Amino acid sequence: MPPLHRYERLDALRGLAMLWMAAFHFSFDLNFYKLLPPQNFYNDPFWTLQRTAIVSLFLLCAGASQALAHEAGQGARRFWRRWAQIAACALLVSAGSWFMFPRSWISFGVLHGMAVMLILARALSPLGPRWLAPLGVAAVLLPRFVQSPLFDNRWLNWTGLVTHKPVTEDYVPVLPWLGVMLIGLALGQWLLAHRREVMAGPLPRGLAPLAVLGRWPLSFYMVHQPVLIGLTVAATMLR
Repeated sequence: MPPLHRYERLDALRGLAMLWMAAFHFSFDLNFYKLLPPQNFYNDPFWTLQRTAIVSLFLLCAGASQALAHEAGQGARRFWRRWAQIAACALLVSAGSWFMFPRSWISFGVLHGMAVMLILARALSPLGPRWLAPLGVAAVLLPRFVQSPLFDNRWLNWTGLVTHKPVTEDYVPVLPWLGVMLIGLALGQWLLAHRREVMAGPLPRGLAPLAVLGRWPLSFYMVHQPVLIGLTVAATMLR
């Protein structure tokens, strides 16, 4: 199958999410190494709402990308090759977080969630926006009404049906976040069918660097934190 056509507007939106994520993580690193006035990244709405917005933007873009892949007839081989890369990086994140935060290591963060949700989104793609949109809304709302202590452990908290958030540095469970990806998938399919120019239209020249960045989300995700942490540690040594 030939390479998928690039939709630069979607790439640029993903690139914006990546820069926002990097700024958020850099702030976290500066706070962790006490180079900022003390901040509460776990409870302060200024930070928690930003995190929610960043993850939501990433998953909306991932859903829209799956709409493009579905329309282009992306083969199983290409899909599973990319999936294996994401899953391998998720394992590396778990290992790295255990080294830095042994009491709150990441067992199911954004890459773990992406690996599971991409499989579900690919399987549900043929339903089309008429069914995907309500399924997405239902997935977002379900954890508000269905919770059980049975899921309050590392083996099952990936479902999202927990009674309290686990102690971990990153937590992106299947529910409610699958709903955000499905909404992105439904929106992407609807735009391709009815307003293709919204996704396929030209990108302003000044935003071209964002589009270039947005083509490398996994590489950027895996590299940016080691670089930022290295810069932060260097700054502490020069104080």
